[in-house]
Amino acid sequence: MRIHIDLGAQRLSLFADDGACIRRYRVSTAHNGAGEQEGSGCTPRGRHEVRARIGAGAPCGAVFRGRRPTGEVWSPALARAHPERDWILSRILWLRGLEPGRNRFGAVDTMRRYIYIHGTPEDQPMGEPRSHGCVRMRNADVIELFDLVAAGTPVDIEA
Repeated sequence: MRIHIDLGAQRLSLFADDGACIRRYRVSTAHNGAGEQEGSGCTPRGRHEVRARIGAGAPCGAVFRGRRPTGEVWSPALARAHPERDWILSRILWLRGLEPGRNRFGAVDTMRRYIYIHGTPEDQPMGEPRSHGCVRMRNADVIELFDLVAAGTPVDIEA
């Protein structure tokens, strides 16, 4: 398996080992565009891998903070009670950059920037750059993707 994220198209594609595209999803990447610098709020480009899979078996809409489930499940009422939260829901695929100086080590390290592929509330638009750097997906889509990929799966992100 291999994941390809096209920032311009706001699309994530999953390819089988034989190169066939087996899934395609609309996503939402960084409002600030592409970039690797820590604190930029941008989505990093280049070669990455899935470093960790977090949330197996959690309910759809499960809320995560600091990569740990809070015990909450997202709802409009919960969102109204916590309008300041950047919701990370359902599953987390934590990315690690593979290109030293571009997206690994120092002030450009994707993993230390906590860049994930994760679920987001259903009221958030897909196909528009709206995130703080992560790759947001519909909850059902991220759960499906999570179940199809393993740690170590290559992830290419291009503008």
